[in-house]
Amino acid sequence: MKRIMTTILSVLALGITAGISAAEKNDLPQWQDPFVLQENRLPMTAHFETDGLKQTLNGMWDFCWYETIASRSADFFKTDYDASGWDRMPVPGLWEMNGYGDPVYVNVGYAWSGHYNSNPPFPAEWHNYAGQYRRTFVLDESWKGKDIFLHIGSATSNVRVWVNGKEVGYSEDSKLEARFDITKYVKQGENLIALEIFRWCDGTYMEDQDFWRFTGIARDVYVYSREKNRIEDIRVLASASGEASLYAEVSKGVSALEFTVTDPYGKEVASQTVAVASKERSERGLPVVRTVMQVPSVKQWTAETPWLYTLDVKVFNKKGQTEETSIEIGFRDVCIKGGQLLVNGKPVLIKGANRHEMNPYKGYVVTEADMIQDILIMKKLNINAVRTCHYPDDNLWYSLCDRYGLYVVDEANVESHGMMYGPGVLARNPDFEAAHVDRAERLVKRDFNHPSVIVWSLGNEGGDGPNYAASYDAVKALDTSRPVQYEPAIWNGKTDIFCPMYFDYRDCERYASSNPERPLIQCEYAHAMGNSMGGLKEYWDIIRKYPSYQGGFIWDFVDQALKWPSAAEGTDHVFVYGGDFNDYDPSDNSFCCNGIIAADRTYHPHSYEVAYHYRSIHTSSQDPMSGIVDVYNEYFFIDLSRYMMEWDVEVDGVPVLAGVVPSLDVDPQQTAKVELGFNEADVMEAAGVRDIASHDVYLNVRYVLKRADGILSAGTEVSYDQVCLNEAALEPITDGSGLPEYGENGNLHTFYGEMAFDGSANVRVAPWKAVFDASTGALVGYELGEKALVENPLMPCLARAVIENDLGARQDRRLDMWRKAEMKVSSFEVVRTDSCYVVSVAFEPVAEAAQVKMRYEVYADGKVVVTESLVDAGKLSEAEMLPRFGVDFAMNGEFSTFEFFGMGPHENYSDRVSSALMGHYVQRVEDQYHYGYVRPQESGTKTQIKWMRVLDDNGAGFEIRSDVKFSASALPFSWKQMDVRMLGNNQAHSLELKTLVHENQRSLGKTWVNVDMAQMGLACVNSWGAWPLEQYRVNAQPYEFRFVLIPVNN
Repeated sequence: MKRIMTTILSVLALGITAGISAAEKNDLPQWQDPFVLQENRLPMTAHFETDGLKQTLNGMWDFCWYETIASRSADFFKTDYDASGWDRMPVPGLWEMNGYGDPVYVNVGYAWSGHYNSNPPFPAEWHNYAGQYRRTFVLDESWKGKDIFLHIGSATSNVRVWVNGKEVGYSEDSKLEARFDITKYVKQGENLIALEIFRWCDGTYMEDQDFWRFTGIARDVYVYSREKNRIEDIRVLASASGEASLYAEVSKGVSALEFTVTDPYGKEVASQTVAVASKERSERGLPVVRTVMQVPSVKQWTAETPWLYTLDVKVFNKKGQTEETSIEIGFRDVCIKGGQLLVNGKPVLIKGANRHEMNPYKGYVVTEADMIQDILIMKKLNINAVRTCHYPDDNLWYSLCDRYGLYVVDEANVESHGMMYGPGVLARNPDFEAAHVDRAERLVKRDFNHPSVIVWSLGNEGGDGPNYAASYDAVKALDTSRPVQYEPAIWNGKTDIFCPMYFDYRDCERYASSNPERPLIQCEYAHAMGNSMGGLKEYWDIIRKYPSYQGGFIWDFVDQALKWPSAAEGTDHVFVYGGDFNDYDPSDNSFCCNGIIAADRTYHPHSYEVAYHYRSIHTSSQDPMSGIVDVYNEYFFIDLSRYMMEWDVEVDGVPVLAGVVPSLDVDPQQTAKVELGFNEADVMEAAGVRDIASHDVYLNVRYVLKRADGILSAGTEVSYDQVCLNEAALEPITDGSGLPEYGENGNLHTFYGEMAFDGSANVRVAPWKAVFDASTGALVGYELGEKALVENPLMPCLARAVIENDLGARQDRRLDMWRKAEMKVSSFEVVRTDSCYVVSVAFEPVAEAAQVKMRYEVYADGKVVVTESLVDAGKLSEAEMLPRFGVDFAMNGEFSTFEFFGMGPHENYSDRVSSALMGHYVQRVEDQYHYGYVRPQESGTKTQIKWMRVLDDNGAGFEIRSDVKFSASALPFSWKQMDVRMLGNNQAHSLELKTLVHENQRSLGKTWVNVDMAQMGLACVNSWGAWPLEQYRVNAQPYEFRFVLIPVNN
């Protein structure tokens, strides 16, 4: 798993200790000078394309990589330089993903952490690699007489440009495009372009985001032409009233602009020609055109109704039209009023997620298809808002959000978390004020016209200080139509939205109930790391309770794992994370994997919980057996006419009634009663039962699109609910059929007899045998016929495989007494009663706190009634909570059918069960573990189970019932095999577990069965200390859990 670098260096770098002096400011090279942000880079403008020429420079470039800046070629850019020995590099493409250096993931701290003391503006010099690029392009005669420009979409960490051997310019800010006027450098025919990029520059101090630290070119590179007389910039402020205020900058020589607005159907709705007559000039001295247009009966843009109009702009000089461009615009208003964020006057709920630009194969390089895939998944999961953490995205992302309807918090490429928040914080370093302001201003200037952008963000985790105050003022000077937010400023700084990260439930409720002037919208919450998202329900209960708490952005949308080849048996790849490549680079390990979905865009189980709590159609009923339900429309701008309701009634897990409500007449933010047309008599008749009270009866409703809606196809399910019509009481555990045969041989105590079952020919019988070992206190064997049902003994189980949240809360250490509890027998006895044999086992106390006792009642029909008790051994009240209370044992892998009546179909836990449905499920053991978790951890549990079976292909195995609902799992491996601490390998990967599954020959593997009275919840407030809520803990106290093992045959 270690990926060897081209050359391994073994000399530690020395940090620069001297600060930057006034005398040095003019002597520093550009890549070390915080006052040099660019040279000859064009000013940022709104993104638009004209009818000019365009030629892509994407593809393979000649490339040379250097281990140090000092060792790079000094004249590689010259036209006569021989690059025939160079390698090749794709553009877009990242060095580390193409064999140059190792991928590095760090959450907090720079990629040089541990080897160099940060000393702004000087980055580390050792391991500061350099890369040089060359390629040619041809301009034919059609480019003659035009101005020609170079566009570099994203270069990390900086880029210097030469064309035909002459230096053109320089740029920093790796997440916004750099554009250069290369007109005077190019010629007709073949041209040479050369680029130089350093891994780190002074701007790297501004880019300490929680992501992989790649180097290279991540977005498109191309050249394009413009006419001499042209539009240079355009900003459109389109109000929900239909009024559009237009601002344009034009080059000298432009005499007029013609504006035409067409509606979403292509019909012209407004037109205006404006002469360039004003003496107003822009800050760069260009003529300015301003006008206002009115569109009647405008269709307003929202994430629910993403109506887009087209603004066409024609440019004229005295001789006639010179060029034409068009942009899509949306008419909408955003403001903060009465402590709420309003879109078109409505206090929308932000059902958001943070999203990094990330592809598991190419790193930062994402295609249009990747973006559309992400938006489709967001829409399917009911996500309506995205924060571009923690930098501006590719231009195309915003256009797609405009088109398909997502609210966007657009964030500047500013994070200096690695400097922490003390005296060295960059927010208070005057040398970096210009960089802070420049990055914020460029963000606004580029993305101003996108209706999807409803909030500007000044950056992330950079502390607060004068530099952010200056950025706030600069943004407000450019745009007063949108709120501006910045999380570190929520208490004493400048931010229009109270946007904390990882506020817990109590903090949220305390703020929301205080009649605040600013809305509460968490910029990050519900940390979705690994098997997580327990407690999302409680967040949304509070959000829906308080008007000023309007939601937040889950951290984050997709795991930042990389797909990497693997030699492990059972898989040809794994998903790697920080620390998988070498022992030198700093790493925060799997902290890059916090996604609602996995890196390959498959769903994590908790994604269903997100979709459920983010849904906008809610169903309840005051009298469910009447067939009348209450449907609440939580949308703010659309009624429910585009959806139909599909419903069915299940009795004991079997559908007996079904129907469709083709038309739903429910206005936004309203509730309506909907009659489904059944009653209790209909249910009983359809189920063939006389008494509904002894049956589990549930109504399932689903809301699906009747026709395609934007990116969603017809038939897409957008919401569902389950309503309990009747819950049958749990069947009491009854005695078996009498005394079995009994024999003793040393420590082994054997019980045997015959069990009757319904077979293919009337009633059949099968011999059974159960064996207990007095030395271990365990049920060590159980045979049915000639088939062994137990391979690993049934023992008390008080621990689970640690999840990422457990590790973050140090629960692997705090709960060590339970995790490493040794069950040593203190007493063992067998007693014959009138109805059965009773095996009683007491184990030695666990850490002087608790004692576990087991009681087995063994009956002649093979039934074993198990009672597990936890009793106080003197210090139980002082002990930490238990991870779980239950038992585990292993069966042969051929027992690979997991059948149960409980919550499913996906895994669920006590604090993450809202999205699951009560029902009857038949699943494969091989499918129970979620390999999408990058590291091994607890997985596969189902809760609120009434009964379960683990069977082979012939229907033989165990049935388990209890007099309480319980949780259980059936997996191809034990909890210890899923526990990174027990494995002693923090760099383990879930897919490596597949070697234990033996999917093609399950008899070579095992099926580990866990049966629990309770298992602690998952939590989600954060992954570095938060515990599950009190109601989801298994507190240290006496417990008794009773269940029955029943042999099953066929």
